[in-house]
Order: sequence, then C-alpha cells, then structure tokens
Amino acid sequence: MTTRGHCILSHGFESGPEAAKVAALAEVAQRLGWTHERPDYTDLDARRETSPLGDVPARLERLLGLARAAAGRGPLVLAGSSLGAWISGRVSLQVPVAALFLMAPPVRMGGAPALEAAAVPTSIVHGWDDELIPAVQVVDWALPRRARLLLVDDGHRLAAHVDASAEAFAQLLSAL
Repeated sequence: MTTRGHCILSHGFESGPEAAKVAALAEVAQRLGWTHERPDYTDLDARRETSPLGDVPARLERLLGLARAAAGRGPLVLAGSSLGAWISGRVSLQVPVAALFLMAPPVRMGGAPALEAAAVPTSIVHGWDDELIPAVQVVDWALPRRARLLLVDDGHRLAAHVDASAEAFAQLLSAL
C-alpha cells in the first residue's frame, strides 16, 4: 500500500493522544492517505519535579526519536497543539520535514527558548481569545515566515474549532 507520507500528531500538556484535536487530525490524515501516529506524553507531563510543564526535554527526545524512525515513510509532517506544537517546531530543526501544523503554539514559554521551526510550509490555528498565548505574539511569529494563519473566535483549547482545525490540516496535507 502506497501512502502519501507520515504525520506525527503531538497532543498538548495535560491532554492525551485521544484528545479531540489530534484525533480529528488523525482522521484527516487517514482519509487523505497519510500514515500517522499519536505519541503519548502523559507520563512525561506528570513529571513536575523540575518544571510545571513536566519533562519537556524528554518530550523533545521522544518526538525526535519517532521522527527519525519515520525516515523512509515518505514526507514527514509534524503537527501539534500547544506544547505539542512547540516541540514539533523544535524537532523540525533536526529532521527533514515537509510541513508543520501548529495549533495554539506557545511562541514564548517561560524560561524555555522561543519557538523556532524549520523554514517549511507552516499552517497555524490560534484563538483570538487564547488566555495563555496572546494572538498578537503568534501573528508576529508567523509574519516573517509567511505562515498560513487561521485566527478563530476561541480560547487556548480551540474546543469550538476542532472541525475548522481539521479542515485547515486537510488543506495543508492536500497541498503537499
């Protein structure tokens, strides 16, 4: 069976691989002929000894290992929500990726480095009323990259825009 490529869909902090947004993205990938996986970071999020966001370096290493293991499965697309978006961007600097799909990406996150990502096609969905990450920060980050940016009337979890997020992901995958 020939596939168009492989997607790794990373959930946000205190979420999980069965969360509505990453589940919706998985359905889109499947429908469009992409293989996909949804790593589980819940064990790492529970580690709060050194950071209120759990073990972020271990999250990065887990995604990096999966991305490296996906080599040879066709073009790789990294997608993530919140902390999952941040690690997707960081890992894209270390492995070849065809595109990035970032939902509610934390452009700045406490003492962590600012969000960085490979210069690849990037699509972002963000809430105007995100209570954790001001929309203007995301607009400022997206501007020099010329990233596709969908700003919606929603908060950080984008709970009212799961379908809109899935449609934006479908548009990105279809363009590759």
